[in-house]
Amino acid sequence: MSIKQLDTLYRFEKDKEMKAAQALQAAELDYQQNLDRLKGVGEYRLEYMRRLSERTKQGVDSSTFNHFHAFVTKLDHAGEQVQIAIKQSKALMEQRKQQWLKQRQKVQAVEHLKEIQMKKLAAAANRREQNMFDEIATQQFVRRNIA
Repeated sequence: MSIKQLDTLYRFEKDKEMKAAQALQAAELDYQQNLDRLKGVGEYRLEYMRRLSERTKQGVDSSTFNHFHAFVTKLDHAGEQVQIAIKQSKALMEQRKQQWLKQRQKVQAVEHLKEIQMKKLAAAANRREQNMFDEIATQQFVRRNIA
């Protein structure tokens, strides 16, 4: 494979690696946002429960208590939904990470092939140069012995 072909392949694989890295970054961001949402729901629930506790000390009618209880149930449900989203986003993040790692290995393989090809080209150039010097030296030797 020529250096031009390897360069083209390298750029193609490098572009795919960059896209895989961006997808991984987006998945990591989504996962972190879900963690933040869960924390927010949990903190809001605790604050709401604190308010309920304060209100019950002052006395609360059953309608108000039922309202508080229904809202806490909704917060619990929201927390469960966020936990499901966390599991899904974590799985997606792991999948994207594996895809990026595979693509990174492809890029490294192409880099390795390019290095091998460059060494072969350098060795061939060195051989041509050495042959040229050998030819010059031979011609000089022949000229000296003839003269």
